[in-house]
Amino acid sequence: LAEKNAYEEIERREKQSERRHKSLELLQSVTGMAALPLRLEAYDISNFAGQDTVGSMIVFVEGQPKKSDYRKFRIACAANGQDDYASMREMLTRRVQRYADGDEKFAPLPNAFMIDGGLGHVRICKEVLDSFGLSVPCFGMVKDDHHRTRAIVDSDGREIAINMNRGTFTFITAIQDETHRFANAYRKQQMKKKSYASAL
Repeated sequence: LAEKNAYEEIERREKQSERRHKSLELLQSVTGMAALPLRLEAYDISNFAGQDTVGSMIVFVEGQPKKSDYRKFRIACAANGQDDYASMREMLTRRVQRYADGDEKFAPLPNAFMIDGGLGHVRICKEVLDSFGLSVPCFGMVKDDHHRTRAIVDSDGREIAINMNRGTFTFITAIQDETHRFANAYRKQQMKKKSYASAL
């Protein structure tokens, strides 16, 4: 019985691995990426009424979250008021600068940067990478009016529909949901600390 259960578990994991690999191949195909996106990084900005702004970086390796590589950013420029573009620029600049400085915690670079937002956010990502002389694809994860993932957009403004393929749609949605979750959790943590400090 133990041998049978072990065999079934191996078979189940192999099928999951095959599905993840297929999703990566489809993502590479629809975006035109030169390399299979085995490592993806996704970014989001979170704030509450324009205050307590934080940024999140999550990492997917071979189609699965790698939580040990997640990073959090407290956004300094937000002290001057809410500006999602400036906040994204600050976060991405700090991330790439750490890589350029040889910080192993921020290596390697991903096969693609996935930004929660539209064309404006994607172009900021490209500007940051260009300023460091780096060439890594950037894509925005665009939502519809019902806050559901609709498409991805590249730095040239080309929108790529992903709802035609269930595997790609589910994968991008999972990345976007995890990016939101991590950013919001960190913002709430910061707000809680601030609230305790105020009480004391």
